[in-house]
Amino acid sequence: METTPDPVAVSDGAASLPTARRATRLIFLVSGIAMSTWAPMVPYVKVHLGLNDAQLGAALLAFGGGSMLSMPFVGWLAHRWGNRAVIVSAGLLMCLALPALAQVSSVTMLVGTLLYFGVMLGAVDVAMNAYAVEVEHRSGDRLMSGFHGLFSVGGLSGAALLSGLLALGLALPGAAITIAIALALTVLWLRNGLRGDTSSYRVDIGQKSRLGMPPARAWLLGLMCFVSFMAEGSMLDWSALFLRDVRGMPPASAGFGYACFSVAMAAGRFSGDRLIARHGPVWTVRVGAGVAVAGFLLVACVPLTMATLLGFVLIGLGASNIVPVMFSAAGHLPGTPPAVSIATATTLGYVGLLSGPASIGFVAHASSLSVAFVAMAGLLALVGLSARMVR
Repeated sequence: METTPDPVAVSDGAASLPTARRATRLIFLVSGIAMSTWAPMVPYVKVHLGLNDAQLGAALLAFGGGSMLSMPFVGWLAHRWGNRAVIVSAGLLMCLALPALAQVSSVTMLVGTLLYFGVMLGAVDVAMNAYAVEVEHRSGDRLMSGFHGLFSVGGLSGAALLSGLLALGLALPGAAITIAIALALTVLWLRNGLRGDTSSYRVDIGQKSRLGMPPARAWLLGLMCFVSFMAEGSMLDWSALFLRDVRGMPPASAGFGYACFSVAMAAGRFSGDRLIARHGPVWTVRVGAGVAVAGFLLVACVPLTMATLLGFVLIGLGASNIVPVMFSAAGHLPGTPPAVSIATATTLGYVGLLSGPASIGFVAHASSLSVAFVAMAGLLALVGLSARMVR
C-alpha cells in the first residue's frame, strides 16, 4: 500500500514534522527564559546605578529600540537564508547579554547592553514565529497559541529561576551566567530540529511575493500587537518595581509578580488553540482584552498585595491569546513571505514594547505607577472594541 510522505520530511534537508514541532516549542521556551531573566534584575540595576523612575524608563527605551532596529532586516534575512540560521546565530548571541546586564556599571553600559539584547531577542522573535507559522501550516492544526504558551512558561521559569538563585544567596552575575550557559547549550542542541525550512510553503509564497512594502492588513494587525506588547512590556519592566515600591515586597521576592503573570499567560495560551477553534479569533480577542482591563484596574485600584498578584494573573490570562492570533493571521497573509509580514507586526509590537515601559516610567514619575496602569487598561479596552478587525 503506497503512503503519502510527510511534506516536511520530504523537503530538502528539512526535519520531520514531530521534530520540527519539538524544536519550535524549545526555541519559544528559550526565548521566554532569556527575556524574563531580565525582570528580576531591574530593581537591582536601578538601585546599583541610582536611577529614578524617569531615568530607568529612558534607559529601557534601548531594549525595545534594539528589537525594532533588527526586525525589518530580520524579515529579509530569514526569507533569504532561512529561519534556522537566524534562530541559532541570534539565539547564541542573545545569551551573552544576560551576564553583561548583571554587571553593568554605568548608564551608558546599561543602554548599550539593552540595545544589543533587544537586537538579538528581536531577531529570534521574528524567525521563530515565521518558522512556527510554517509548522502550523504543515500540520493543519492551530498551534500558535501553544507555541507562545511555551514562551510564557519560559517567562515563568526565567524570572522564578533567577529569583530563586538570588534567594539562595548566589550573586547576581553568577546566577545570570548559570542561566546563560544553560540556554546556549539548549540552542546548540535543538539546531538540528530546526534543520531546513519547510521549502514547499516557501515556494507557494515565493512565486507571488516581492520583498517590498507589506500589505495594509499587516500594519493593522501590528497596531493591535502594539498595545498588547505594551501590556506585556509593562509587566516585564515594572511589575517587580510596583510590588517593591508600592506594595512593599522585598526585592528578592518582587520577581514573583512577573512569574504570576507568566503562569496565567501560559495557562491561557495552552488552552488558546481550543478556544480559538471553538469560539473564533474575534471572541478570543474581545474577551481577552476585557479580562486584561479588569486585571490592570485591580492592580492599580486595590491596595492589597494579594489583589495585586490576582490582577497580574488576570492580565496574563486576558492578554495571552491576542498576540498569537495576530501573528498567525499575519503569517498567513496571501502573497507575502511569513517572515516579512510577521516582521511588520512584531516591529509595531516592539514599538509598543519600546514606548510602553518608557511611557509608564514618565507617567509614574509625574504621578504614580497606579495611574500609569489605569492608562494601560484604557488602551486595552480599545483593542477589545477593535476585535472585529481580526476576522
